[in-house]
Amino acid sequence: MSWVVLMFLSWILFAVFAFLFTRFVGYMKREQNLHIESLRDTLIDKDNPVGLYGDELEKLKQHQQEAQRHLRDVISKIPVIQKDGRFQIDEEALRLRKAASNGNGASDTTHDTV
Repeated sequence: MSWVVLMFLSWILFAVFAFLFTRFVGYMKREQNLHIESLRDTLIDKDNPVGLYGDELEKLKQHQQEAQRHLRDVISKIPVIQKDGRFQIDEEALRLRKAASNGNGASDTTHDTV
């Protein structure tokens, strides 16, 4: 036989083996209820998704912590009431606070939007 025929037969044998192997792996995953993680998921660090190094990463983490602290402070200053089992913004308290900050001390009767 010529070497071309042998090469062709080896490629066919390889393709059959690859097909049977993928079928076997799929069957075993279903039987054993396995989940195989992709290589991409294992390479990405959840604490450093953009790949920063050293000081850059620490600065980013510190900036995010300060932003979260500021957001927590701002949210804690919003007056809320529980109405129908849900927390809602207390618009009356906001009107009173706005009127007090304007200096007149009286409640505004206009319909302000939040």
